[in-house]
Amino acid sequence: MLNNKAFTFIKNFSYTLSSNLISILISTVLILIVPKWIGVEDYGYWQLYLFYSSYVGFLHFGWNDGIYLRYGGKDYNDLNKELFFSQFWMLIVFQVLIGFVIIGVSATLSLDVNKLFILQMTALCMLLVNGRLMLIFILQATNRIKEYAHITLMERILYCCLILLFLLVGIRQYKVLIFADIIGKLVTLVYATYCCREIVFNKVSSFYFNLRETVKNVSVGIKLMFANVASMLIIGIVRFGIERNWNVSTFGKVSLVMSISSLMMVFIDAVGIVMFPVLRRTNQDKLPMLYTTMRTFLMVPLLGLLIVYYPMKVILTVWLPQYSESLLYMALLFPMCVYEGKMALLINTYLKTLRKEKLMLTFNLASVVLSAILTILFTIMFKSLPLAIVSIVILLAFRCVLAEIFLSKIINVTVNKDIILELILTIIFILSGWFISSLLGVGLYLAAYGLYLLIQKKDIQATVITVKQLVRG
Repeated sequence: MLNNKAFTFIKNFSYTLSSNLISILISTVLILIVPKWIGVEDYGYWQLYLFYSSYVGFLHFGWNDGIYLRYGGKDYNDLNKELFFSQFWMLIVFQVLIGFVIIGVSATLSLDVNKLFILQMTALCMLLVNGRLMLIFILQATNRIKEYAHITLMERILYCCLILLFLLVGIRQYKVLIFADIIGKLVTLVYATYCCREIVFNKVSSFYFNLRETVKNVSVGIKLMFANVASMLIIGIVRFGIERNWNVSTFGKVSLVMSISSLMMVFIDAVGIVMFPVLRRTNQDKLPMLYTTMRTFLMVPLLGLLIVYYPMKVILTVWLPQYSESLLYMALLFPMCVYEGKMALLINTYLKTLRKEKLMLTFNLASVVLSAILTILFTIMFKSLPLAIVSIVILLAFRCVLAEIFLSKIINVTVNKDIILELILTIIFILSGWFISSLLGVGLYLAAYGLYLLIQKKDIQATVITVKQLVRG
């Protein structure tokens, strides 16, 4: 028999799992179809828009993050609807003003027509994304995972269908792909307002300019927001260096490889979203035991999934021959899902639960500084694309190891042996994938992974027993 907490967790997890598995499927379709049908340069501009728009979350300055952290674990019905009504519309007005500033400043810069258009669309994207993000964070914080899953699923399906429709009727321009993204975000913003209609649609007379609440949300959330932005900059600085020192086509090719390498992150992020409100309601004495269980439960299959690289590379090389050269870099980038996955699901979720946003920011800023140094070294001084790409995994591993060492001390767990084993396995994978292209490379990594499973046998058995106990309550 399942206990109530386990049943609720499994139910919420099933919502996010199903929606995110479909998202993975859609992302896979887009990764395979779009570069096949549009030109390399157009694909590069599309990736540039996705790159710029991924940073628009910076421009709510932690407002939404503060709401997520302060109200995480609360019940939706207990929220002060008039307070959130005021906060939502204050945010919308603020985003409109910032949007006008971005469009005005970009018009004064001496940019080519394509980059100017991309910046203008990024400003529009910011308004839609940050307005919707407040509502999504409210749903996540109050454990309304089903509605959140619907929003995620709706956007991805609409986005994919529009892109495929445009491609099928013969439209091959990157601008149309951007319009598809904007439409998907607009429609899901409308649906999110319906899910939170008690907050969005209230009496005008109930609106009040509450600067104190805004300051509280921003002061709490800005550390997490800067930590998230710094996290994105770790990779973003390297990508920016590649875009500046090569061309938009090379940028597009590298972005394709990164998209393929990070497909698993869609699933891992889904688990993290479910875990946060659960951990906020969990007795802190149980956090160390849950950490070691979740760690083994995550890392064993993640390290095993790296083997998928070998057949995937062969299939993609046949399907996308114009990207065959860049697909070689998958061997260098594929392990990023291991460290990004552990960071997103385990370390960041725990640090947020323990309200250690300052530590998150510190680890990410240290990694950003290292990213800037390596980018200058590899893209400007050595001008080496392989070194620039492998630096992404080095940076993510550095941040992950640094953060986990500090977290393990806070919750009093021992992870040094596991960290070393994972680093060794990652190095073996990169070296065998890059230097040995035959089946010998597959065999070498499989042998190393088999040895890893033998060493971790006791931990795996203990994890299976603990998971069974947790489910039974």
